[in-house]
Amino acid sequence: MNIRRLVLDVDKAISRPSLVELSNAIESVKGVEGLNITVNEIDIETVGMIITIEGEHMDYSAIEKAIEDVGCVVHSIDQLAAGNRIVEHIKRER
Repeated sequence: MNIRRLVLDVDKAISRPSLVELSNAIESVKGVEGLNITVNEIDIETVGMIITIEGEHMDYSAIEKAIEDVGCVVHSIDQLAAGNRIVEHIKRER
């Protein structure tokens, strides 16, 4: 399957890794062309993030392993785009 975009809900400890370390780990995975990390929640011990990753023929297992290897946890895949092109979600009006 040609995975082109992943939007992941990820948590990390407040102290480590840094967002730069996490970004480097994800970017090192074959097929990853770009990513965006948005912090959406901070509490005493953890930082919650939404990570958007785009590329060509990305390997989800390798991405998840890279994230876990630096000490983070993937909670869910919130969006997956695959195929020959990215199809954007169009909000339906009622």
